[in-house]
Amino acid sequence: MVETTGGGPGDGTAEVLDRPLPDGVRRKVVQIVSDGFGGLTVGELPAQLRQYARFAPNRRAKFAGNAMAAALETDPLFRQRIGEKLREAQPELTGALDSGSPPPAADPLDVAAAAYVLRPTGWVKLVTAAGEEAQRADAERADEESRAELERLRAELDRAREQTRVDTERLRAELDAAKKEADSLHRKLRAALSDVKRGEAALRKIQGEIEAVRAEGQAQVSAAESESRRLKSRLGEAEAALEATRKAAREGRSVEDMRVRLLLDTVLDAAQGLRRELALPPVSVRPAETVDAVEPGRMTPKDIAARALSENDPAILDQLLALPQAHLVVDGYNVTKTGYPQMPLEKQRLRLLGQLSQLAAQTGAEVTCVFDGAELAAPVLLAPPRGVRVLFSKAGVTADELIRQLVRAEPPGRPVIVASTDREVADGVARAGARPVASAMLLKRLS
Repeated sequence: MVETTGGGPGDGTAEVLDRPLPDGVRRKVVQIVSDGFGGLTVGELPAQLRQYARFAPNRRAKFAGNAMAAALETDPLFRQRIGEKLREAQPELTGALDSGSPPPAADPLDVAAAAYVLRPTGWVKLVTAAGEEAQRADAERADEESRAELERLRAELDRAREQTRVDTERLRAELDAAKKEADSLHRKLRAALSDVKRGEAALRKIQGEIEAVRAEGQAQVSAAESESRRLKSRLGEAEAALEATRKAAREGRSVEDMRVRLLLDTVLDAAQGLRRELALPPVSVRPAETVDAVEPGRMTPKDIAARALSENDPAILDQLLALPQAHLVVDGYNVTKTGYPQMPLEKQRLRLLGQLSQLAAQTGAEVTCVFDGAELAAPVLLAPPRGVRVLFSKAGVTADELIRQLVRAEPPGRPVIVASTDREVADGVARAGARPVASAMLLKRLS
């Protein structure tokens, strides 16, 4: 257990501890070094401990404990200086150790720590005995704590058993009551399920009736909305007609006067044109002229048949525009997207209006070009060309509807020609008395 490396009898420095220093003793040793640390100058401290010179004792013991224990073991001079500080602090304990008889009432850990620092003869035995005593004390303390814990656990077990018995009896009573309540609930549940099934059947019946009523209501709503849209359209036309009437009244004439006057001009121009076409002589017809015969230089029925034009011949459009008071209404985007759809809308409008201006100048007919206002991102700043009226449909009104309004606004008997490929537009204006022509025919005439 103890080895001697040299020195005479009574020299404790020759003794070597052959096992690790017990934890309790080590803590006491570190505390002794920390307490004596403050009484030494920086020059008296080992180099590895000088950085802790200004630390408080508790902080020094916490952060420099390992370094102080290592220095105490390896540096005899430092150990001697700490021993001197210990003798000053605890003269009775150190004196008893020097005499070889430690006080019996002293704490074995304090005795072992002091012996480890001072290294008197037999200090290894003191340190070893202190460690064993500390271990025995720890074991006895642990055994005592174990016995107390065992007694406490036994008492808790008895209380738990008693509580378990009471809880078991209470739970059995509650279980019996719960079984009775469950039986009652089962009966109620079966009755409730029966009621639910009856209710679901009634609900399905009601839902079917509701769906039927809803479908009928939706059909009625759809019909009402359609009628409402029709009435709104008629109302809009009536409002427009009323506004036109008011405007005409302010100007001293009514819309009907304007329509009658325009129709009268149409009839007069048609009569004059018919007279020119028939080349009627200024004198009355002679009886001899009523005899059916072919005069020299007059056309025969065969010659007249040879002059018939093709359905798509642009000359038909020229003939229509040559009629008295003719009015040409053009579905703008329908024509431009038929002829040159690759161009931007603005250039489409400008190209078509320029061509229509030339056509109006050539034929003398009234020309109105209608564009769909829904395709406009912003109001159009446009100066209409000479002889062409340019109109854009309002919000919620299509160009097709605006064309139909223009046709309905004309008096019966006036020649109105509508250029559009839209079949719905063509059929609508034809029913209103206008003459529809295809957009391709107008493009051929313009080109």
